[in-house]
This record gives sequence, structure tokens and C-alpha cells, in this order.
Amino acid sequence: MGKRLTRIYTRTGDDGTTGLGNGLRSGKESLRIEAIGAVDELNSHIGVLLSQVLQEGMRNRLENIQHDLFDLGGDLSIPGRVSMSEAQVSRLEQELDEYNATLPPLKEFILPGGTPIAAICHVARAVCRRAERCVVRLYRTDAVIPCHIHYLNRLSDLLFVLCRDLNREHGVADIMWQPGKNRGVEAA
Repeated sequence: MGKRLTRIYTRTGDDGTTGLGNGLRSGKESLRIEAIGAVDELNSHIGVLLSQVLQEGMRNRLENIQHDLFDLGGDLSIPGRVSMSEAQVSRLEQELDEYNATLPPLKEFILPGGTPIAAICHVARAVCRRAERCVVRLYRTDAVIPCHIHYLNRLSDLLFVLCRDLNREHGVADIMWQPGKNRGVEAA
């Protein structure tokens, strides 16, 4: 383990920069810091999801994902560092296949929502997609670490399937999108 934080405020960020894990400073508006922040926000939303009552298997998987997201954030904070691997992506694919196999096939897009816990999971899924976009944008200008992009892409898919599983577990049907539902409907 690296340095321990003994003091939370340092004032070193007062100039609009922040320290990276390799000791270099970066503007807080940089693509790298935006990607780190999006991954951190995603991890926080997973934490909100974990604050709910969950089956033990799903809880364990989400806790593993939080550790993976810290690995990803660490990699992003030290340019060129790669602590993640395609094995983590494969694990998500296996979990995705396992959950998806028990769900009815989708014939329409679904709206975010259903039960409160599924709605929380939908927010995490949407934030995951944003984190993925941020990492892709960073890698348009920096050395690409493919497993980072692969991981976030699979994670958003897994979160989508978990949303459906959570609704089903609580006896609530997915809310199907009805294209054009309100076209031509006048306001009351």
C-alpha cells in the first residue's frame, strides 16, 4: 500500500491542478481527471446499490466490481500502469451470461425504473456508460489500454441485466418503451 493520508486537505489543488499517482500534476479539467472522476462516481453509485438489501451472490459480485473500479482508477492515475486484465472482463462476461440466461428475451427497449433498487442500478448503468465515454475520449489522445474499455463496456451490460433481475426478483415487470406513445397527445 502506498502513502497513508494523514491530512485530507493539502491546498495543492487550489491552483486548479491535482496530483497523479506518479507524482506529476494534471489540470483538474483534463481528460484523465475527467475519466478518473467518472470511474469514482460509478463506484459511488455501486456503493449506493450495495447499501440496499441484495442477495449474497449479487452483493459479492458488486463488491468485486468496486475493487476492479479502484484498480481502474489506479491505472488511470498512473499513465501507462496496467493492473487490470482481460480475466476481469471474462469474469464479467460469465456473470452476465449467468444472469441473462434466467431472464426472458427482450423484444423491446426498456425504460429505466421499476423497483427503487432497479432504478438505482439503472443510474449506475448510465454512469458506467459515461465513464466508458470518458475513458475512450482519453484514449483517443493517450496510449490505449484495451481491457479498460472492454471492462466498462461489459460492466454496463451486466448492470443492465442486473436491473432486470432485480425487478423480476421483486415481482415487477420491466417497463417497455412504447415508441411514439405521446405523439399527437395534447397537454391536459
